[in-house]
Order: sequence, then C-alpha cells, then structure tokens
Amino acid sequence: MPTSFNQSVIEEFRANGGKVGGPFEGGNLLLLTTTGAKSGTERTTPLGYVRHGDSLLLVGSNLGAPSHPDWYHNLLAHPVVRVELGTQTFQALAVPAEGARRDELFERAVQIAPGYGDYQARTTRTLPVVVLECAEPDDWEGAREVSTLADKLMEVHTWLRGQLRQVKAEVDAHFAACAAHQGPGEPPAPSLGLQIRQRCLAFCQSLEFHHTSEDAHVFPGMARYHPHLADTFDRLRDEHRTVARIQSELVALLAGISIADPQRFRTELDEMSTELNAHLDYEEESILPLLSEVPWPPAPPANTTEESEDGNA
Repeated sequence: MPTSFNQSVIEEFRANGGKVGGPFEGGNLLLLTTTGAKSGTERTTPLGYVRHGDSLLLVGSNLGAPSHPDWYHNLLAHPVVRVELGTQTFQALAVPAEGARRDELFERAVQIAPGYGDYQARTTRTLPVVVLECAEPDDWEGAREVSTLADKLMEVHTWLRGQLRQVKAEVDAHFAACAAHQGPGEPPAPSLGLQIRQRCLAFCQSLEFHHTSEDAHVFPGMARYHPHLADTFDRLRDEHRTVARIQSELVALLAGISIADPQRFRTELDEMSTELNAHLDYEEESILPLLSEVPWPPAPPANTTEESEDGNA
C-alpha cells in the first residue's frame, strides 16, 4: 500500500528532527497525536502552528472546508494530546478559545500566516483556534524521583489532587465573577466555558484510567500477598464505584461543547472533591506502606530457562 502524504510528512519530520521539505519547508510544523472520539485509536496529524507568547496556537482551518477537521473533534472528546515539536515530545491540554479571546488569537494567527484568513473567507463556519496549554495543574512541582510503587502511587495521587483543585478554583472564580456583577441589568447567567470543560474532562479520564488499573492489576496482585486485607480492598473498590458514579455525572454534564447546568456541575464537583480526597487519604494510609519496598518501574521478568553446556535447553 502506498504511503499517504501525511504519513510521508510524519516520517520525514521524525527522521530529521522536525524539519521537512516540500510545501512545509521553512514553516512552523508540529505533529499532533489525538485519540479518536469514536474509535479510541491514536491519530497523528502534521499541523502548522503559531506561537503566541509561551503558547502554541492551532487553527482548525481544514483548508476552508465546511466542517471542522477530525483532529478537532478528537480533542474535544479527549483533551490531553501528544505534541512533537522539533526533537521534543510532550503532552498538552488542548483548549479551544472562545468569544473575544478567540477573535484576538485568530487575528494574531492571520498576522503570522495570512493563509488562515483566506481559509476563513472560503467557509461560513468560524475556524476554531486551539491553545495548547500545559497539561499539568498550576501547582505541579514537576516529577520527583520515583523508585518504588509507593512513590508512583503518590505521584499519581498528587497529580489528581492538583487537577481537581485547579478545576474547582476555576469554577469558583467563575461564579464569583458572576456574583460580583455591577451596573445595569441582571448579572450574566453562569455558563462555564471550554477551559473548565477540557481540564475537567482530562481529569475524569485520567481518574478512570487510574482506578481501572488499580482494580484490574494493583489490588488483585496485593491481595495474593496480603489476604488479611480483603476488607480493605473491598472498601477501596466500593469507594471506586462511588467516585465513578460522580465521575459519570460530571462527564454527562461535559458531553456538549458547553456545560448544560453549571449549578449542578458545581454541586457534583464539590461532591467529587469530598469523596475523592477521602478515598485517596484512606488508600495512602492503608496500603502505601506495603508498596514502599516494591521497585518502580518493575524489573523485567527473569529468564528462567537455563541452557545446558551443549547449548540446548
């Protein structure tokens, strides 16, 4: 099967430290890997980008076609994306800009790459502008040394707590701004935006992955060596189900481009904060000490087949 144009660009990009020839030569190009909204399969797309301060901007031009590109629909469903830029590879949170900010950023993009203005003129849809932000919570201090499974578990818990705090802070700030409304007219009704949606959805998906991994691998493995803790593992699984119920409610509220019921969302988020933090505290108290001697990453399995002197097994 002949190599597609996109695949040939991807291969050239990776083989030459981010440099390619042809129509992209000398331009700003990155590789964006998204997770398929329906398939769940990773998809990599070469895309032009525009720098704006410390941020990278992507424009969903789709060459002026009447519909948004597939990668845009994918990042709405799975906000955490992988970016290859030059020789660097990193994760980012993809957040479409809204309202006046979108217009300002699109104007910036057109100043740098006028072709985006031509694409906008070809279609009646508003070309989305996506900001690639740091995927870590604002108070994240960076990865610390991880040498045991206990270290790894604490790293994950710290990241989850930080993401949840940030989502709650953004939601509280939004409601505070609505409450502080002054001047004529009624205050604007709360209508939480894509910034909150994308970060909360990324948090929910990471939380689901973490708890699924614990239920399928960590807890069964530990239970074999610590059968006396059966009640502890049963409680942890029950708490996972409670958190999963709240998580499902949050994801349902995040299903659209905007959050349908901001007041309910805030209530569910507060419940998530209470239940999850209590669960993480109990898990750390009950099983963390048991993991302090388990190396991370795990050692590769030993080769148990010994060869005889003549070389035959």
